[in-house]
Amino acid sequence: MKFSTPATTNPIDQLKIVGKPVDRIDGPMKTTGTALYAHEQHAAAPNAAVGYVVAAAISKGRIGSIDLAEARRAPGVLTIVTADSAGKLGKGDFNTARLLAGPEVDHYHQAVALVVAETFEQARAAASLVRVKYIKASGAYDLAKAKDTAKKPKKDQPDSKFGNFAGAFAAAPVKLDATYTTPDQSHAMMEPHASIAAWEGDKLTVWTSNQMINWTRGDLAKTLGVPKENVRLISPFIGGGFGGKLFLRAEAVLAALGARAVKRPVKVALPRPMMINNTTHRPATIQRIRIGASRDGKITSIGHESWSGDLPGGNLEVAVLQTRLLYAGPNRMTSMRLAVLDLPEGNAMRAPGEAPGMMALEIAMDEMAEKLKIDPVTFRILNDTKVDPEKPDRRFSQRRLIDCMRSGAERFGWNKRDPVPGTVREGQWLIGMGVASALRNNLVMKSAARIRLDANGLVTVETDMTDIGTGSYTIIAQTAAEMMGVPLNMVAVKLGDSDFPVSAGSGGQWGANSSTAGVYAACVKMRTAVAEKLGLPAADVEFADGMVKSGGRSLPLRQAAASGPLVAEDFMEYGDLDKKFQQSTFGAHFVEVAVDAFTGETRVRRMLAVCAAGRILNPKSARSQVIGAMTMGVGAALMEELYVDKRQDFGFFVNHDLASYEVPVHSDIPHQEVIFLDETDPMSSPMKAKGVGELGICGVGAAIANAIYNATGVRVREYPITLDKLLPKLPAII
Repeated sequence: MKFSTPATTNPIDQLKIVGKPVDRIDGPMKTTGTALYAHEQHAAAPNAAVGYVVAAAISKGRIGSIDLAEARRAPGVLTIVTADSAGKLGKGDFNTARLLAGPEVDHYHQAVALVVAETFEQARAAASLVRVKYIKASGAYDLAKAKDTAKKPKKDQPDSKFGNFAGAFAAAPVKLDATYTTPDQSHAMMEPHASIAAWEGDKLTVWTSNQMINWTRGDLAKTLGVPKENVRLISPFIGGGFGGKLFLRAEAVLAALGARAVKRPVKVALPRPMMINNTTHRPATIQRIRIGASRDGKITSIGHESWSGDLPGGNLEVAVLQTRLLYAGPNRMTSMRLAVLDLPEGNAMRAPGEAPGMMALEIAMDEMAEKLKIDPVTFRILNDTKVDPEKPDRRFSQRRLIDCMRSGAERFGWNKRDPVPGTVREGQWLIGMGVASALRNNLVMKSAARIRLDANGLVTVETDMTDIGTGSYTIIAQTAAEMMGVPLNMVAVKLGDSDFPVSAGSGGQWGANSSTAGVYAACVKMRTAVAEKLGLPAADVEFADGMVKSGGRSLPLRQAAASGPLVAEDFMEYGDLDKKFQQSTFGAHFVEVAVDAFTGETRVRRMLAVCAAGRILNPKSARSQVIGAMTMGVGAALMEELYVDKRQDFGFFVNHDLASYEVPVHSDIPHQEVIFLDETDPMSSPMKAKGVGELGICGVGAAIANAIYNATGVRVREYPITLDKLLPKLPAII
């Protein structure tokens, strides 16, 4: 099925099950421990040996030699895999660095070898006996020092220009020119990168924790040099990914190599230090923002430049994307530059682009509002736009930023905010409020599903879509139940298997809308098949309460499968509506903080997110996504930072565990409120939905920074906003 014209009325609009706050159907399995994750597939892959990764102890250079003799003699050791024994390995399309080093070492903790033994303890002990001699090379690890060597990317993400930015900025009566920095950050998901691999002849099955089954299946086949059809990936449950499990990682490749060598299943899980240094992270940014405005508060010029770093051949952190769309202004400029750094690979993490970009832009907007002596909410509303500012002939499919701002301001009590910084106190605490806009673009991807109807009336959905804790099982079940007119308990959902039709996968805020649209397409085909089987006209048939009705006739749905199951498979692909209309999601974040006047300790006291993101398929799971994203925003604003050892011969993330890489805990998070505006977007998909999960983090960091400024009068432009950055400038204690 192709979606090329705006959606009209369809069965989803009944909203009997879709749009309801349904409990997660996988919840009982997760709370009873019967939801099996990748590392727990003992029945599917019995008698699995255990692999332990030997990781590079240098950041750049070569392996001079590896002595495996002592490790091979250790108790329980079955084999040791190195680049020499693995044979020729390719590199996946989505990998920047090779996943097994040798002889070159590209980054710290790049895998050097895999020790396979009968038990985890034996494999770990033997791994410590592998003797590697390295030949070090000097590397670059400091973005600030490498900034001047950064280059314009050769491929996508070109600079953007509209009007005459330089001239308009120079002539603006009120202007801001400020630089902001965001640090390297880790996904810090709960479940580690983990896989179990098993070969049956030349066929490979890998149970893995991965967000994008089809991408990873292709890259694993390419890396191993085997046909894609010989590789099967299974990932039914994922304990958090946040972009860190979008792509093939070392543990899956090494498990496959180990299993091939010992001719039995092998399981590999990365310990936390290797999750942080061996896999991907959010790269640091340096961002310069210039805004010029007339004295009445209208933006006349806006420029946003960003610098980030990655390994050779790596990718940008696309931190300027929201600035191209969020506010009006006739003269505009954005640019991004990429420096070569020899740190572990930088890649997608928690709303890549907009999350770090808005941490800068939305502070700059508050700084301009202060210069203009205009309320920050009013200033944002004043510079709203209904069209893409760089393509004025393209309007937004839906844009309710003003509604988000106004309803949020009213609910949060914004009118009680004192605009003079540092004036509101409660004992030793300085109190402040902050606001920021939220934007995340709506992405749609081709997605397929298969529907089965059996003689009992059970509808089974099969798709390789994954559930990373966001509720995919439930919204897919809701979609099928709505379309086929059955209760939720008559739908079974099977996910995360490459034997199933290829879906959009989970990531980038595209998963829910795209995957349910694929289920919608398959259900449309199934409805036609059922009508034909029952001898009913497909054009006006109604599916409700387990019955199929048309022209005064009413027949049980199950009757269509009385002589055997019915199967229908289809996909949803998209035309050019996204080119004709800019499709984005919008929101507003409001935060109240208290800052200790003596110590600089910051406590977030209240949080509110107002979201306009199309039809909300399940308000309960959507709220869960948003409050989780808001929590991540607190971490990004106040504590999350990977500390880089920048010495020339080192270059790695020092705080590579959850004791020293700080993330928010329960006591850090106050009451969180989420409001979803009633909205449908017929330009997006037949579901009229859009993504919402990543919208919840976009802008949160800046809202906290703005609240801290309102509380203390201290403007911090370098994240995270730790107390050492506040203490020297806090107002005097009276």
